[in-house]
Amino acid sequence: MFKTVLFPIDHSRESQEAAEVVTDVVKNYKSRLVLLSVVEEPDDATTVEADMVSPEAIAALLQNAQELFANEGIKAEVIERTGKPAFVICDVADELNANLIIMGSRGTGLTDEGAAHSVTNRVINLSPCPVLVVP
Repeated sequence: MFKTVLFPIDHSRESQEAAEVVTDVVKNYKSRLVLLSVVEEPDDATTVEADMVSPEAIAALLQNAQELFANEGIKAEVIERTGKPAFVICDVADELNANLIIMGSRGTGLTDEGAAHSVTNRVINLSPCPVLVVP
């Protein structure tokens, strides 16, 4: 049913908490697991360099996630991309023919003002496959 599961990750607590659900789903369905990290390009000159995530930090995040899943007996592939997170997540899901995207949510999309900026909300609306949101 879920042959390929895409798990977009970042440094958030919500992403870490979703890893347990990802583990359960992947083990239960014997799915292929693909981890995705999206580095957002700065919109304009007002973006502070301190807000940018270094390539080293992204590599460490992906390696730590791979090790976490390896400890559970799951081999995870990794993909790193640059762009607008919601669009990149959906594009990668389409490229992989993913059957499911599992992602954490900060809950910011529950308000009218937050919905416009919520990556999770955008992914739900644009995704080529089902999206499992872990609160």
